[in-house]
Amino acid sequence: METERLRLSPIGPHLTDALYRLHLDPGIARWYGEWTRAEAEARAAEIGRSWQRDGVGKWLAHHRQSGELLGRGGLSYQDVDGARRLEIGWAVREAHWGSGYATEIGLAGLALARELGAKEVVAFTEVHNVRSRAVMERLDFTYCHDFLHRGEPFALYAISLGD
Repeated sequence: METERLRLSPIGPHLTDALYRLHLDPGIARWYGEWTRAEAEARAAEIGRSWQRDGVGKWLAHHRQSGELLGRGGLSYQDVDGARRLEIGWAVREAHWGSGYATEIGLAGLALARELGAKEVVAFTEVHNVRSRAVMERLDFTYCHDFLHRGEPFALYAISLGD
């Protein structure tokens, strides 16, 4: 998939090295922890299975012209509030924060959700992650409530995609 500035490649085992490099970025590691190569390999395989099983998953985002690895994002199914829900997320390298790439990844994910006929998409982040919350609001998500995820307080947002 391509957007105005991005080439989005579905993550699978063949992209383990790039996924690992991405998660070495200090701005991404701050939110997701420092991954080992083995963790990146397991996660890439899991995302690849998600694409096959569910028709959704995360992409790696590269700049269309330079080829630079900028981030990742996309859709996945998550158990949220006791239900399996379609979730969207993004992570952008710290050097590119504030450049609109997270919003662009989010718009691409919402376009895919609409193509798939989804009625709703949720997004969540740590309550103090103001940058991610701002992206959710730019994408017209509505704040729902805080909840505990992995023992930490997270903010849940949702968007209705209509009938």
